Order: sequence, then C-alpha cells, then structure tokens
Amino acid sequence: MTFPGPSAITLIVLALSCILFMSGKVRSDLVALGSLLVLLLSDVLTPEEALSGFSSSVVIMMIGLFVVGAGIFRTGLAKMIGGRILKIGGRNENMLFLLVMLVTSFIGAFVSNTGTVAVMMPIVMSMASSSGISAGRYLMPMAFASSMGLFTLISTPPNLVIQDTITGAGLEPLGFFSFAPVGAVAVIVGIAVLFFLSRLLVDKESKSSGKKRRRTKSVSELVDEYNLAHQIFNVRVNPASPLVGHSLKELQIGSVYDLSVGRIIHQPQGRFRRRNATEEVAGPESVILAGDILNVHGPEENVARFVRENGLEFARADALAAGDTAETGYAVVFIVPNSHLINHTLADSRFREYYNVNVLGIKRSGDSALEDIRDVRMHSGDALLIQGTWENITALGDYSDDFVIVGQPDKRMAKVTLDSKAPVAAAILLAMVVVMVLEIIPAVAAVMLAAVLMVVTGCLRNMEEAYSSINWSSIVLIAAMIPMSVAFDKTGITSDISGFLLNGFGDVGPHALLAIVYFATSIVTMFLSNTATAVLFAPIAMDAALTMGVSPYPYLFAVAVAASMCFASPFSTPPNALVMSAGGYKFGDYVKVGLPLQLIMGAVMIFVLPLLFPF
Repeated sequence: MTFPGPSAITLIVLALSCILFMSGKVRSDLVALGSLLVLLLSDVLTPEEALSGFSSSVVIMMIGLFVVGAGIFRTGLAKMIGGRILKIGGRNENMLFLLVMLVTSFIGAFVSNTGTVAVMMPIVMSMASSSGISAGRYLMPMAFASSMGLFTLISTPPNLVIQDTITGAGLEPLGFFSFAPVGAVAVIVGIAVLFFLSRLLVDKESKSSGKKRRRTKSVSELVDEYNLAHQIFNVRVNPASPLVGHSLKELQIGSVYDLSVGRIIHQPQGRFRRRNATEEVAGPESVILAGDILNVHGPEENVARFVRENGLEFARADALAAGDTAETGYAVVFIVPNSHLINHTLADSRFREYYNVNVLGIKRSGDSALEDIRDVRMHSGDALLIQGTWENITALGDYSDDFVIVGQPDKRMAKVTLDSKAPVAAAILLAMVVVMVLEIIPAVAAVMLAAVLMVVTGCLRNMEEAYSSINWSSIVLIAAMIPMSVAFDKTGITSDISGFLLNGFGDVGPHALLAIVYFATSIVTMFLSNTATAVLFAPIAMDAALTMGVSPYPYLFAVAVAASMCFASPFSTPPNALVMSAGGYKFGDYVKVGLPLQLIMGAVMIFVLPLLFPF
C-alpha cells in the first residue's frame, strides 16, 4: 500500500481544515491544532518547525497588543475619544455618519477591530437614539470602518503577517506608517461608497414616518420585541401563602416550577403603612413577604400551577409598566465574539448568580425571542434583554470580553467612566508608537514593554486581568496555522502554486497577477479567518512576484488588504457578526451593501497599490 507523500498530506490536511473551518461545528483553534499534529506526526514537519508559530514575533506582538488594547479600553480612553468626537455631529445625520467612519477607523488603527466596535457600538446607538435617527444606517458601516483603518503596522494581524514574510525573505521591513496611504484610500473609498449604500439599511417605515424616535424603548415595547407577552406575569402573595417568610434560595422556584422571579415589589408593612412600596431585583437571599408582588418569568402553564399551589393571585398586567426606575431597569447586552459564554446555556453558566441580573429574553439574528431561554446555548451576536439594578447593569461593562451593553438610558449610556489612569494609558500608547516609528528597539520589544507598563502602572488591575484580556483562541489559531505555510514551502506547494499563477497569467502582466492574488485572498477570507488566509497567501504572493522578477511589496499589500476587508458576509469578521442583531440586519443586507463595497474596494486597490508601491 502506497501512502500519500508530504505534498499530498499537506493538501489533504489543508482541505479538511477548510471544510471544518467553514462548517463551524468544531472550534477553529482546535481545528488548527489538529492540523498541526497531523503534519507533525506524519513527519511533514519536524517538532521545531511545528512549534515555530508559538515563538513567532507575529504571535508575541498580538499577545502584547491585546494587553495594550485592554489598558486603553479599561481606563475609558477609547470611549472618551469616541464619545467626545461624535458629539460634534449633533443631530446632523450626514455629519454623524462621517464622524462614525473616521473615529472608528482611527481607533481601529491602534487596537483590535472587535474591541473598537465593542466600544463604539453603544456610543453610536446612544447618539443615533438621541438624534432620532435609525442606528441601522451606522452600525454596519462602523463595523466595516473598523477594518479599514489600515494606517499602522499594528492595525490588523495580516499587516504583521506580511511584515514577517518580508523580513524572513531578507527584504527591507515596512515602517510603522507604511500602511497609512493604503488606509487613507480605503477610508475614502469606504466613506464614498457607504454614504449611499448605507441608506439601504434604513427601513422604509423609518424613512417615511419622519418622526423622532423615543430616546429609550418602553417596557411594553421591549416585551413586544422579545415576544414576552406570554412569558412575564405578576402575582400577588396572599398572607396565608406558604411562601411568606422564606427566601428564594429556600423555595427553589426555578427547579420546582421552571420559573424565575425577576423583581419583587414589597408593599408597605405595619399598622400605619405610611411607607411607600419598595422594589428589589430578586436574588437568592430575597425574602418574600405578605402582599408582595412577584414579577415571574416563564411558560404560562407553569405560572398557573405556581399560583394554584401556593395561594397566590394574578396581579394586574400593567404592574410591570413602572419600567425603569432610579434604581432598577432594563437594558440589552450583546454577546461578543470569543466570549466565554458562547455555547453555554444560562443555566450552566450560572448567569444570574454571577452577574446579579435576570435575563428575560434572547434574540438571535433579528429573529423573535427564543423560548425556554434557560436551555438555549448562547451564540456570538445574541441580544439578551436583562433586568437588574442600574449598578449591576453598569458593572457588566467590566466584562467587555463577554458583553456590549446598549439600551440604557441616554444619560447612563453616554457617561464615560474615565479612570484616573487614562492619561497614563495614552502616554504608554504614544510612547509605543514613537519607539516603533523611530525603530529605537525592535517592534516586538516595544509592544511587550508597553504591555508590561499597562500592568505596572495600574492601567490594568493585575496580571490576571492582563491574561484574561488576551484572546487565547485567536493566538492558538494563528500560532498553529503558521507552520502550515512552512509545510507549503518545505513540500514545494508554494512554488507549484506560484508557478501555476505565472504560467496561467504571467503573460498578461503583473497587474493581472495582482488582481488574481487580491481576489483569491478576498474569496478565501470569506471562509477562513483573515490571519489564517494571510499566512497561507503571503508566501505564495512573495514567491510569484520574485519569480516574475517584480517587487513583492504590492502583492503582499494586496494580501493584507484583501484579507482584512471582507464585508459580504456577517460571519467573515467578528465586528460584522457583533452588529448583526444590534442593527436588525439580515444576511441579505450584508450582500447588498458589503459585496459591492468589497468589489469596488478590490478594483480601486488593484489600481492604487502599484502606484504606491511600484512593480
């Protein structure tokens, strides 16, 4: 029996990896590690080659940049910059659109695009709400703009990948702002195209009504939006009820009746009853008293049994209409990509106990609320309607790796909790940029030094917070995919592919080859992560250019730009997925707005890149 050779094994591993990446049924980092192990155990790679990705300067720099970005977000610096600049736009719809694009792309030039969108999304939604403008016109362009800010070497991982390819080939490395002209072109094209296409994202009803939207949604609107009319009930506790005097922990209402108690309204007690009714968000230690009104969430038949067996009575349906108060209220949170809650249910994540808020409903991809939410596995981009004290809701902002909070009252939404360390974080970021521009020390050393300073100076609380800010799944994915390009080079696949490109398109000229490289990268990025795509295509572009006898720089820039700017699918980048539920978008919205932008951007870049970096 003849076993496949190293080249065949590598191609089979790549094909299977792509299938698993696209299916989404297996974690991407696990797929990458599995591929790495197959290449190692089949002797395609030596142990040193297989582990080379984990010592790559690209991976180390990404770890450091996650920590630096966390310091910027943690101190409120990014939110302050975004919020103050967007206020300039006021109620002018077009000015607000322009500022959203510019501010997002600027912040995205220095920190991760996912983190940028997580910071900007609640600010933009609050500004749009205050101005009576549909937020749908801004959120998708904002997500796209976070990928357009290719102004610096650290803007996106593909930039670092091509830098690594260039230095590995012994060519002159790129400067910190070498990408600035490309980023400027991308932002100009993006603003020009999306200025018109974004109007397709505003529904006809919003266009025709011309009415200013209410600043925040009422409780009844949220009940309708999350399809909770038959899931929320108010019941009154009679004096003879066996519940009186017992805590919720003792009663175990959730396990016995599959219900949850959201709020408890305590009626005045005592002989004279001069005290006003008080309200509390229900917790395990909450004690039920006679006359209390319980706000209960769950199936109607379960509530009916709960009322019947415990001597209760249904209260008026409008008992919930009190809505937001000075102490308690409702908000919406979105699950961010790579949140540790993904694929966990509310029950097994102990959501209520851990975050001290109640989840009333879940929406996914714009669909109506899901029933039996306790057993629903959370996905990236899911919208959760929560109820709790404003203090606990606001505290969710400390879990920015898991949530983005929107739907709070405008005053709370716009409030910037600026840490006293914000100037320190700004100084560290500025110093890191200056050191990298002047090339005083190696770029990887500058990033790691900045990361350490973020912890030492208190911009991050401790090392544990620094470690938790790192997206380890992305790090493992990239570190495990880098050896794949080593296998491509070692087995001759890279030279074979570049030779095929030259034989098929070499006679047409370098422009045609550039177009093939760009759009091939762009297509593959729709199915693989942008970094993995850049890792695979960078050496192919380098080899093809050198074999043709032209400069590899425009081809490598084509790989970086095409890998970073994938707009035609909500799942091609984390920012695209994050704004899907918040903007109420469907898959078709990304096709009708993102696909034209992606094609136009490609056509412009194929023309512009040779002008900026001649063949």
